[in-house]
Amino acid sequence: MRVALSAALLLALAPATAWSQDPPPSAGDAAPAAESAEASESADSKVPLEEIRRYVAVYNAVKQAYVDPVDDKKLMQSAIRGLLLDLDPHSTYFDKEDAEAFDEQATGAYDGIGVELLQQKDNTLKVISPIDDTPAARAGIRAGDVIIAIDGKPIATIEAMEPLRGKPGTKVTLTVIREGRDKPFDISVTRETIRVTSVRSRMLEPGYGYVRISTFQADTGTDFHKQVQALEKQAGGKLRGLVLDLRSNPGGLLTAAVQVADDLLDKGTIVSTRGRISISDAKFEATPGDLLDGAPVMVLVDAGSASASEVLAGALRDNQRAKVIGSRTFGKGSVQTVLPLDNGDSVKLTTARYYTPSGRSIQASGIVPDVVLQPEREPDADAPASLVDYSEATLPGHLHGDDEGADGYAAGDVLGGDGPIASALAELKNPGSVARVAAAKAKAAPKPAAKPAAAGKPLPATKPEAPAKPADAKPELPADVPATGKTDKP
Repeated sequence: MRVALSAALLLALAPATAWSQDPPPSAGDAAPAAESAEASESADSKVPLEEIRRYVAVYNAVKQAYVDPVDDKKLMQSAIRGLLLDLDPHSTYFDKEDAEAFDEQATGAYDGIGVELLQQKDNTLKVISPIDDTPAARAGIRAGDVIIAIDGKPIATIEAMEPLRGKPGTKVTLTVIREGRDKPFDISVTRETIRVTSVRSRMLEPGYGYVRISTFQADTGTDFHKQVQALEKQAGGKLRGLVLDLRSNPGGLLTAAVQVADDLLDKGTIVSTRGRISISDAKFEATPGDLLDGAPVMVLVDAGSASASEVLAGALRDNQRAKVIGSRTFGKGSVQTVLPLDNGDSVKLTTARYYTPSGRSIQASGIVPDVVLQPEREPDADAPASLVDYSEATLPGHLHGDDEGADGYAAGDVLGGDGPIASALAELKNPGSVARVAAAKAKAAPKPAAKPAAAGKPLPATKPEAPAKPADAKPELPADVPATGKTDKP
C-alpha cells in the first residue's frame, strides 16, 4: 500500500519540478478565463529560474570561499534538508540509512534505546515519550525531557539521533534538562534490540479489562483484537467495561489506529484526511461488528498522546462510543507521506490534515477530555516553557490549526503512574464520580490566607486577565501516513 500511495503522490507532485523558463506574455496578449486560470496554476507549480540562479551563486561561493573544503555531496544534502526545515516540524529528509531505520520501526524491531524524539531548531532533542519496557524507560527518561548532549557532545556537532542507535550492549550517555531540576544531568542508557510490544492487557477487576497501547505499528490492530478476546475469556464471555490507555502514545501507523477503532465501532466515520491534491484526501469508515458488543469504554489520554492515538480517541468519542479521560492531548493533526527517491533516500512530507468524524481538526489544539485529571504534583513555575508547555502548538514553525487558540488554549499534562487508571475505572463504573470527588476536594481544601500589604504602600490595582493568545509558536513526533505513517524512534 505504501508503494502505491507514494508512487501516486510522486506522480501528482511531478509538475512541481518543472523549470520556469517560459517567456513572459506580452502586454497585448488576451487569453480566455480558463486558460488564464490554468496558466496561474502552472506558474505556481514551477520553480523560478531566478531563484535557481541565486542558489547556484551561493553554492559556488561556499565551494570557493569557505574556510575549509566542503564535500559536494554533503553540501547538497544540507541544502536539501534546508529546503524542508522551515516547512513544518514533521517534514524532513532521510538519507538511505535513516530511511531504512525509519522503515524498520513499523515492524517494532530495531537497535537503539527506545525513545520518541523531536529534533528542535535550538539544536536539542525533546523526548516525546520513552517506549514502554525499553532501555530509555528503565533508565528513567521521561516525556518532556530535553537532551542537550550525547556522550558529552552537543547535539549541533553530531548527526542528532544517529548516536542513539548502535550495537546492543553498548552504552550511551545523555545529558538532560528536566522540569524541576536546577541543572542538566547525565543518564546512562544501554542499547538493546528494541522489540516493541505495542499492546498489553490485564484485568482490573472482575469484568473490567485494561488495554495499554504504547504505539501503533503493523501488528497493533491484530494484537488488540487478540488481547480483548483473551480478556473476554477471563471475564467469562463478556466484559462489563474497558479502560483503553493511550497515555504518552506518540502515534505511528494511522491504519493501525483505524483498525482498533473499527474493532470498537459498529458504524460511522473513523477519520478523514484533506490536503491540497486529491490523492491526499481519504475517508475511513467503520465496518459492522463491535468487538465489545457495546460494553462501555474509557479512553485515557495525556499530553503525550499524539497523532494516531488522537485519531483513535477522537473517533470513539465523536461516535459516542467512549468517553475520554485525562489531560489535553498533544495536538498533532497532520499527515505525513514518505516519498522514496531513486537513490534510496526518502522525503517525509506533510501532505494533509486529518479530521475527526465531527469534521474537527485537532491540529495545534488537541483533544480536551470529557473528564479532566490533574497530575500528582504541580509543574515548576520556573521551569522552561519548552518543558511545561508540552504540545504541538508550542513547536516553532508548526502547521496552523483551524481551532488553534479558540478555547483559551492551555497545554495538557503528562499523567504518569496508576492513579489515572484507577480514576478511569471509577468513571467507567460510576459516570460522574471523578468530577464529584474533585469538586468535594476543592470545596474542603483550606483557602490560603491573603498576605497583608506592606506598610505605607497601597495595594496594587487588579489587572484584568489578558485574553488567551493563539499559540504561534515537533518531533520528530508522530508522523502518520495513511499507508506507512511511522514515528522516528532511535
